[in-house]
Order: sequence, then structure tokens, then C-alpha cells
Amino acid sequence: RIIRSVARMETRTHKPKGAAAAPMRQCALTRDRLPVDALIRFALSPEGEAVPDLKNRLPGRGVWLTARREIVEKAVAAGIFSRAFRRQVHTAADLGNRIALQLERQALERLSLANKAGAVVSGQVKVEQALSGGGVGALLHGQDGAPAGREKLDRLAARANVQGITCFTVAQLSLALGRSNVVHAAVRQGGVCESFLQAVHRLQHYRNEDATPTAA
Repeated sequence: RIIRSVARMETRTHKPKGAAAAPMRQCALTRDRLPVDALIRFALSPEGEAVPDLKNRLPGRGVWLTARREIVEKAVAAGIFSRAFRRQVHTAADLGNRIALQLERQALERLSLANKAGAVVSGQVKVEQALSGGGVGALLHGQDGAPAGREKLDRLAARANVQGITCFTVAQLSLALGRSNVVHAAVRQGGVCESFLQAVHRLQHYRNEDATPTAA
């Protein structure tokens, strides 16, 4: 089931025709060989602690795990890191949750970059206008926001095949966009939107969540 879910995640990211295949690595727990985009790399800190390397840039030998929270937690419980690094390795008891928070922060940082690039609109009226005009790549709802107006936006998004995202709170969206009480927002299509969606998909995959479908 995990392998099928990984395959679904990979199909969400469009790769240009003729693009080089992603490098493959082996999950230290399941022993499956997967593209690096479907894995999380861990490096060893000077203090001997296994730390997640989400950007795959930390020096030294790396250990790879399938990018799913349950896999990380099973690896911690089974002592996989000490065996893979061939030495005694400390792992935080809440490592699985720490990674979830880092992935969440990474996605919100990319949303903030999209906003700085002028690709984000917020507010019921502006989001509705953007969806009606076309060119929107993602629709966001604060997961704890009032449901008023959401159904109409979801219908417009469904007609345009725009993905709905509900994995952030109103406070998180407001902080990322530098605005108050952001309940609804839309990200226009383009490179910054694709980068944001890649981070969201990785977060959802790690949490074992599917993308939120919009209403038909």
C-alpha cells in the first residue's frame, strides 16, 4: 500500500519530456528502492544524532527512509539508524512529529515566496474573481475557518480542475501571507505555485493524507 501511495505522489509532479530520471535510493527499513523525492534523507550530527536533511545537502553519509511518518517511527523503534550508520546513534523520541513540522514550515515558506512574487490573492471576493478568470493553480481554505462561502469557491475550483488545500489553519495562512484572518486564498499558476504544491504534496504524503477534493 505504501509503494502504491508513493507512486500516486510521484504522478502529481509533471516532469518535462526527456527530463533525466530522478536518482534512486534504498529505504533503510523497507529495503525498497525509490526516487529520492519519495524519501527523506537523514544525516549524522556532530553529537551523534540522526537529523532529517530535507534539502539533501548536509555533509557525510546519509540514510534514507520512505517519506511516511509511520515508516520513520518504525525505524526509530527498530534501531535502524544505529545499524545503518554502523555506530550508536541518538534519535529523538518525537522525530516523526519534528519532521511533520519541518515539512509544514517548508510548505508555508513556499507559500510566502509565492505571495512575495505577487501570485497569491486572498479574501472571498478576490478568490472568486481569480477562479472565474482562470489561471489559478491552487485554492486554500483555513481548516478552522467558517464554512460560509466555501462551497461556491469549491464548485468554481472543481470546474477548473483546481486542487483544494485545507491542511493549514487560518493563523498559519495569515502569518505566511502577512495579512489578517486569511480564510480563503488562491495561488496563480506558474513556477512558484508548482513549487508550493510539491511541498504540500510531500507534507500530505508524509501525513498519509490525500489532497482535499473540491466539490463537484
